[in-house]
Amino acid sequence: MITIAADALAAILAHGEADFPFEACGLLVGRDDPGGARRVEVVCPLPNVREEEERHHRFLIAPEDLVREERRVRLEGREIVGVYHSHPDRPAAPSRHDLRLAWPLYSYVVVAVRAGSAVEALSWRLSADRVRFEPEALVKGD
Repeated sequence: MITIAADALAAILAHGEADFPFEACGLLVGRDDPGGARRVEVVCPLPNVREEEERHHRFLIAPEDLVREERRVRLEGREIVGVYHSHPDRPAAPSRHDLRLAWPLYSYVVVAVRAGSAVEALSWRLSADRVRFEPEALVKGD
């Protein structure tokens, strides 16, 4: 299960709408609870550095952005617990391309943005055998 602070979830949805018709992307920042639940306290919106002709159906986070943000959040006593991105005019489900690039242990929040409006956000985790995504319960927190 992943709990996302209400303002963090609102920021994810707004980012997806603002970057439409391109994919928006960013990092989920928070903590893993001892019981296995995951909490997202804030998000870190990042630029999609894919070439423009691909940004409507692919995203790429620059390695230097990832390293910089990982250092910053560790100094705050937090950790990167996942990635979010939007799917313009497509379902809130990971694509085959998303599966090829997925890292174990991360949560992946995918936002469906239809005609410029965010309509659904779902969370996914990579299966232990790394061949598929499994749904992860997403709860809007305080």
